[in-house]
Amino acid sequence: MGGGSDMYRQQILDHYKNPRNYGELEEPDFSHTGENPSCGDTITVDVRLADDGETIERVVFSGDGCAISQASASMLSERLHGMTLAELEELDRDDVTEMLGVDISPMRIKCAVLARQVAQDGAKLHEGDIEDLDVTKTEE
Repeated sequence: MGGGSDMYRQQILDHYKNPRNYGELEEPDFSHTGENPSCGDTITVDVRLADDGETIERVVFSGDGCAISQASASMLSERLHGMTLAELEELDRDDVTEMLGVDISPMRIKCAVLARQVAQDGAKLHEGDIEDLDVTKTEE
């Protein structure tokens, strides 16, 4: 990335130091935890759905990890508000790296996509598409 990448780096640091939507929801519609075993990042995502059962009304996260994983979770928590579960499912690795705005090394891509994977797996468990997935582990 060019000169604009400094701006994105600052945005990542801001989200890391001042995470948006950090915490826990009382009575979420679903909650799921995931980890990146290669570096120890852990994220829990709590989601509350609107009355239609499809639209994401509120997302919060908690966890611990590197600046990339935590900033990505913070940014994603803002982006998911108002999305449907179907739109969440369609998010891919490129959407996350575009959201972050910087080139992510192959070693750090698991950190960057952890929150997305946790949210997607939580939604799949909620909808009954998968069963008995205690903890997400990033595979990308």
